[in-house]
Amino acid sequence: MEENMIQEFDEKAEAQTTGEVISDEEQDKLTEEVVSDEEQAQQTKEVISDDQQDKQTEEAEIEPLEQLEIEESQQADEQPLTETPEDFEVTIESVVEAVLFASDEPLTVARLSKIVETTTKQVRDSVKSLNEKYTENKNAFRIEQIAGGFQMLTLSPFNNWLRKLLRARDESKLSPAALETLAIIAYKQPLIRVDIETIRGVAAGEMVRSLMYKGLVKIVGRAEVLGRPMLYGTTKKFLEVFGLNTLKDLPKIEELKKPNS
Repeated sequence: MEENMIQEFDEKAEAQTTGEVISDEEQDKLTEEVVSDEEQAQQTKEVISDDQQDKQTEEAEIEPLEQLEIEESQQADEQPLTETPEDFEVTIESVVEAVLFASDEPLTVARLSKIVETTTKQVRDSVKSLNEKYTENKNAFRIEQIAGGFQMLTLSPFNNWLRKLLRARDESKLSPAALETLAIIAYKQPLIRVDIETIRGVAAGEMVRSLMYKGLVKIVGRAEVLGRPMLYGTTKKFLEVFGLNTLKDLPKIEELKKPNS
């Protein structure tokens, strides 16, 4: 009887000990899971924090650029176009120079004399006098005889740089679709890509990127709407390419005519 009681006591003690071991293992497992969850939450928090920091850094970079470009635009608006000096005198020679400078093709002596309203001898004398001044001042151009006429040309030592210019012009050629997109941005800026696509009726992402690559369009900020999409506008190069001093010099909408009208 006594032996049975001792055996029963030992079995209960063993069962109690086993229960304590299982409880410890479960507790360790739960502890590991909690620690793992906390580490995962911390990593997620760090990722979100990094994303927020990148976004804040990007916005901080955009804002100074916006301010600088606004100031440059205001300064450009304040600067007047080049004015002719009051003592400037228009002569036959200066008129010949102006006409040749503006022409993109050789002009015969007869045509020059008709435009300038003078004699052919006066035209030839003016060309000779101008070339002497160009040589004396070490200018990069001369008036040369080409295909039976006169044309203002740059000197051959500058060919290397001029080839780069012509290459850049070729790269800057715009398709009708690109011109349409650029016109929308120029007249409606600042605007988001969705606005461009709404007006054109087609996707404009690739076209906008192409215009940005050519340096004609830039990001000017972010719209204060859901998602804060990028706002697009034109660049200083746009003004240079289209011969404008400021955006105020763009033709008025009413002045534009449809092609072949």
